[in-house]
Amino acid sequence: MAATDLHYLSLDEVARRLKARKLSSVEATQAILDRIEKLDPTLRSYATVTPERALQDAARLDAETASGKSRGALHGVPIAVKDLCNTAGVPTAAGMAIHRKHLPAKDATVVARLRQAGAVILGKLQMTEGAYGLHHPTIEPPVNPWNAAYWTGVSSSGSGVATASGLCFASLGSDTGGSIRFPSTMNGLSGLKPTWGRVSRAGVFPLAESLDHVGPMCRSALDAALILGVIAGADPDDPTAAPRPVPDYAGSIGAGVKGRKLGVPTNLLGMDADSRRALDGAATTLKDAGAIPVEVELPELDEATLKWIPLCGLEAALAHEATFPSRRDDYGPDLAALIDLGRGLSGLELGKLQLVRARVKGEIERLLAPLDLLLMPVMGAATPSLAGMKAAGRTPQTTAARLRYTAPFDMSGHPTLTLPGGVTSDGVPVGFQIVGHAFDEADILAAGHAYQQATDWHLKRPPL
Repeated sequence: MAATDLHYLSLDEVARRLKARKLSSVEATQAILDRIEKLDPTLRSYATVTPERALQDAARLDAETASGKSRGALHGVPIAVKDLCNTAGVPTAAGMAIHRKHLPAKDATVVARLRQAGAVILGKLQMTEGAYGLHHPTIEPPVNPWNAAYWTGVSSSGSGVATASGLCFASLGSDTGGSIRFPSTMNGLSGLKPTWGRVSRAGVFPLAESLDHVGPMCRSALDAALILGVIAGADPDDPTAAPRPVPDYAGSIGAGVKGRKLGVPTNLLGMDADSRRALDGAATTLKDAGAIPVEVELPELDEATLKWIPLCGLEAALAHEATFPSRRDDYGPDLAALIDLGRGLSGLELGKLQLVRARVKGEIERLLAPLDLLLMPVMGAATPSLAGMKAAGRTPQTTAARLRYTAPFDMSGHPTLTLPGGVTSDGVPVGFQIVGHAFDEADILAAGHAYQQATDWHLKRPPL
């Protein structure tokens, strides 16, 4: 990376340059806006860009810096948020045609906290319809910057593409079945799905409220720690946000993994050579850093993942009750089919789904009990091609197979950190996840940082 490649610096490095007054927020913001103007007509990662507001905010923050005021580690850093996070006076469509003109009066809590911490919001990032599996038919999906023939991941596709391409220094995504982890993996990022309840969902358009998680998508575990430290915590506007103290995630990120018990599964299914290589490499690197590998056997996850689909459908039906089916024609076929599935469930079927979810959570808790960390793939196969996905089709079985190693941790609510761990022969990233105990984000971030101190996969950038 050339010294002039400001757009590819880590959030931490940009923040340090801003603090030292070696760079101004206006300079950083204008550089990224110029790059968005140049590249995003092809990459299509943004739903809305707000250049005037961003530059005004940057100028105000530079004035605060000049007067000796600092709001913290994000002061003056340009970032962007997924387009389901409400932004006052700026359209928040959640990837839906029906909400294109929706102008929230109030920021989502996570957006308000980013602004309070001094982040400059560049705009809203494109996403699948309602945060489910496909983009609305009227939206051209974002393009994978590593190779346009490959998947960008869902539903935080714009967040993954923009952050990987140097169109923001970090972003927010959301994860209901894997939608922070898939686009982070497909775009070579470090993405954190926090514990359910660690981050407020107030002002965030839901797909399935008891499964939805909001978290950072960044270029390193350290960057993710910096963002999480700002957005985490109790919120009077969201009673499900846990009233727990927020640790100094960035301050403790150097804790390492020495003596930490690392679960390494022996019964993984559907693994290709690239995914296996990334997972084995991560296990070796973490062992060399002092972790103690422990072979474990995963519980059977496929039935649970199949049950994730109707459970998500039921909660999606609740989220869209005001507009579906009354405005069915405004919906794309994929989201409409999910909502129809949810609306068609009986009370008995709902009861069975809840029992399956309770069992999955209990099995994962039991698996994690003797461990500190659990190493997992994100998918058995590395980044899939668009042609391959089209050929495979979309059935409950193909969807469940793709979600096998992600959705169970949405059902259980455990935190996971996705990290880049290699590149395939076609030049696209492949990653893995580190799973932790509930509210132990500090541990998985420290493990991720230890891995990234010993490797350079997170420093690779797409050929743009």
